Amino acid sequence: MNIAAVDYDGLIPNNVALGQDPRVKRALEKWHPGYLNWWNDMGPEGFQESLVYLRTAVSVDPKGWAKFDYVRMPEYRWGVLLAPQMEGRKVNFGTHKGEAAWQEVPGEYRAMLRRLVVIQGDTEPASVEQQRHLGKTAPSLYDMRNLFQVNVEEGRHLWAMVYLLQKYFGTDGREEAEALLQRRSGDPDTPRMLGAFNEKTPDWLSFFMFTYFTDRDGKMQLEALAQSGFDPLSRTCRFMLTEEAHHMFVGETGVTRVVQRTCEAMKQAGITDPNEIEKVRKLGVIDLPTIQKKANLHFSLTLDLFGNEISTNAANAFHAGLKGRYREDRLKDDHQLESGTYPVLRLIDGKIQNEDSPALSALNMRLRDDYVVDCNAGVGRWNKVIEGFGIPFEIKLPHVAFHRHIGEFSNIKADVNGHLMSDEQWTKRRGEFLPTDGDRDFIESLMQPQMEIGKFASWIAPPRVGIDNKPGDFEYVKIA
Repeated sequence: MNIAAVDYDGLIPNNVALGQDPRVKRALEKWHPGYLNWWNDMGPEGFQESLVYLRTAVSVDPKGWAKFDYVRMPEYRWGVLLAPQMEGRKVNFGTHKGEAAWQEVPGEYRAMLRRLVVIQGDTEPASVEQQRHLGKTAPSLYDMRNLFQVNVEEGRHLWAMVYLLQKYFGTDGREEAEALLQRRSGDPDTPRMLGAFNEKTPDWLSFFMFTYFTDRDGKMQLEALAQSGFDPLSRTCRFMLTEEAHHMFVGETGVTRVVQRTCEAMKQAGITDPNEIEKVRKLGVIDLPTIQKKANLHFSLTLDLFGNEISTNAANAFHAGLKGRYREDRLKDDHQLESGTYPVLRLIDGKIQNEDSPALSALNMRLRDDYVVDCNAGVGRWNKVIEGFGIPFEIKLPHVAFHRHIGEFSNIKADVNGHLMSDEQWTKRRGEFLPTDGDRDFIESLMQPQMEIGKFASWIAPPRVGIDNKPGDFEYVKIA
């Protein structure tokens, strides 16, 4: 069997020889109608009959792995795609380091592994639910198409996790697969499992920030799971990372284009002070201080996804060989961490300072630190745009203690520089750091749809190049 090629002959596209596995094939085919019902209920509202220029994976070879064509989203060929198996692959960390990678679930780690798969799986449909209304206010057909591409791929990533549940976890896995279709983002009775995936995505700047910051957390988690000693999980995540890269591209270039359009409008109007917010807003663009507030919000919400800085669960998953560190295979140490330490930011005697902690317990902190470094790279590129227009403003990531609800800093108030504040000071100054009702109302007032081919809303610049090298006046979505 050619693992690189994808079989599109059956109901469920796959490269895992599903036809030779009748039990799993039946289970997935039984799950399929419920998935379509979920998609039609909770997927992009108002555009299910529109033809969208989407990419579909036809191979898992990194070169030439996708083709582009028009398709209605409910007819998109979701499926099960794993990266090729690496011959002789070993568990490369934890207590089982050096053993052959597992092709079946180790019995003693069954519950822990199932939990990892379910949590990852739950995030995928959640973001589709959060973004389901955004098509109606798309700033261009190009952006609408990118939204829908992100949505259908999040749906495919749900399929990726459901395949693992159905194939490797028996009755428990089938029940978990059904539950993934029952929960709903923001529902008071059946919410999604992680807090950031229950927040609303009310506007397109929020969408760009989400795909930049929150999908980047997805990248970090997938990179850590791609190191797993459970080989099917590793292979699943390795291919998911190929698709995930586009989601972060949408976020980074989306914010870049918002920043660029604001700077262009300021220059044309002769406004040099970015803090003349009302003057800038009258130009029909989003002022830089408000973009900063949005970054503060989404960055801080995403930090909570990394969990507690000191975590027994993370230590246990690493020790078991189930979830490694970010790019574990490139790190130079013993990959067991039994005696090492790692600096963890903590609140000690009323001050935020580093304290050396056991490296095994501090794995969440380490992954979060890697995430912050990764985030800063793109923020630097946003600032290059601002600098190019000669505007004295710099977007900065807030301190990791700012606006936290989980972990070491969940019970304190800190400003964006990490200075501790009283509750009274926080209440008084909150609007300096996070979007106010007025900020949100203004942004939403700009969210007027632009569905004319080749045209863009006033608040965002066109992209440098089109998707699949298409020209600027390409009809990315044929609206039904």
